[in-house]
Amino acid sequence: MREILGRRRFLRAWGQLQGRRVRARSGRSTHRSPMRSTALTAATEWQWPVVPGAALASSGGRGEAAVCACRDPECVVPGAHPFDPVLLAATTDEALVRWWWTNRPDAPVILATGGPAPCALSLPAVAGARALATFDAAGVRVGPVIATPTRFSVLVEPYALEELGELLYAQDRVPSSLRFHGGGGYVALPGTLTGAGKARWEREPDADTDGRPWLPRMETLLDVLVEESAATPDTGSRLAY
Repeated sequence: MREILGRRRFLRAWGQLQGRRVRARSGRSTHRSPMRSTALTAATEWQWPVVPGAALASSGGRGEAAVCACRDPECVVPGAHPFDPVLLAATTDEALVRWWWTNRPDAPVILATGGPAPCALSLPAVAGARALATFDAAGVRVGPVIATPTRFSVLVEPYALEELGELLYAQDRVPSSLRFHGGGGYVALPGTLTGAGKARWEREPDADTDGRPWLPRMETLLDVLVEESAATPDTGSRLAY
């Protein structure tokens, strides 16, 4: 009996030691993983549903195209899209987000747009920079803006498909270089390394009264975004982050 009790005490002590080691490794991972911090801030503080993205398997050498971990040779957004799990798995659950980025600390952070989460309008970087200058000159408040070397994504309040359709119908022309990320869409959050380079904040989120980032209404920005996109040569149908 003494041997059994001694073995139980040993196993219990060993289990506690392993638990402390796991927690210590987890703490180090949190400290060294800016992507995990980004994911937790978005999910728990802002209530934005996120999911890990497909990281770049190779960033590509000089003159070579970046290779996405999804292994699709025709991937249009290398390093900046959901893969496994799929977009429908996006969540604000802290435990699940912690588990995902503990196992994949460098995984891209993909925001699932629409529903209760922000929507987005994306346009070529040159057009986006001009649009921001126009807004600033007119005193129009702009919310968070995510930039890569090739495109800007302007985050806005959630909008319904019907609302979007009415606003676009009122436009004379909507260039294909202006893209809309609503329900079922996504954008890569800053820190994500895409095939075109790293995503960053062009305009940092500005907290509202509830502590979540303030977002503008789409209709307050649409005319300028359409105008500036129309003045920029279309790069074709590929998303080309």
